[in-house]
Amino acid sequence: MARIGITTTVPIEIIYAAGHIPVDLNNIFITDANPHGLIEEAELAGYPRNICAWIKGIYTTVLKNRDITRVIAVTQGDCSNTHALMETLHLEGVEIIPFAYPYNRDRDILRLQMEKLAEFFEVDRQKVSKTKKRLDRIRSLVRRIDEQTWQSNRVRGFDNHLWQVSCSDFNGDPEGFGREAARFLDSLEEAGEIDAPVRLGYIGVPPIMTDLYDYLESRGAKVVFNEIQRQFTMPFDTEDIVEQYALYTYPYDIFHRLNDISEEIGRRDIHGIIHYAQSFCYRQIQDLIIRRKLAVPILTIEGDRPLHLDARTRMRIDTFVEMLK
Repeated sequence: MARIGITTTVPIEIIYAAGHIPVDLNNIFITDANPHGLIEEAELAGYPRNICAWIKGIYTTVLKNRDITRVIAVTQGDCSNTHALMETLHLEGVEIIPFAYPYNRDRDILRLQMEKLAEFFEVDRQKVSKTKKRLDRIRSLVRRIDEQTWQSNRVRGFDNHLWQVSCSDFNGDPEGFGREAARFLDSLEEAGEIDAPVRLGYIGVPPIMTDLYDYLESRGAKVVFNEIQRQFTMPFDTEDIVEQYALYTYPYDIFHRLNDISEEIGRRDIHGIIHYAQSFCYRQIQDLIIRRKLAVPILTIEGDRPLHLDARTRMRIDTFVEMLK
């Protein structure tokens, strides 16, 4: 059972069907005891200061975890710096397995990409389909946690974020992850309702700052919708794995994402949106489209490195929450 690094969500059904363990390198990086140090090591190796911290963190994370000798890198549908990341990792002896999401959601191209990945790992369609059913049962538990976040108001915004973002690889142990999720759901029966009158949606990539959710709740606001994190749970009912990853919104254009966001704003009675933009990321440009298309107040915040919220961002959040109140 080899540990296969992934730079973002890919069809992990194929990896698990092959008997291997997917490892979301983003999660390993951000939960490291010293993620800031990982970024500095990448810069010492030659990575520029004005490159996304996630890319630098992933680079050093792979080098520190020498048992990860293969990395599936998403060459289309994720970070525009992934190509250079692949090349620098290849220079260090890491085997790179490319995977691409077609921009226009072309099912035939997506099917071909998935077939090539399955061929690489020597697994057939039947085994992948069986693994999908196994993982979908676990995803359904996390979807119930999400429902408890916005329906009964018993789950904190950070817990909602953590459970959903972990569905990118199920922490390398789907069954164990499922048992933990079931225990968490059971614990909610005794949980009280969280007092946070302002209901927020969070859109954009998961935040690199460490205290955003706690700070929002200290100000009487709670995130009841984590957009990209929710997509990691594959919140669609389909038996076809190609269709599942075609409906998955993150790798494609902003307009399909906005349809999903708009629907959830109405369904979850969201009062305002926090749009997170990572420093030096091309997705910052999409903020101008988001502001024209969404009909609720929006606060755009930017993060660079895994640190606490700075004073300016805290002041902007305070003003935004008070306005919504």
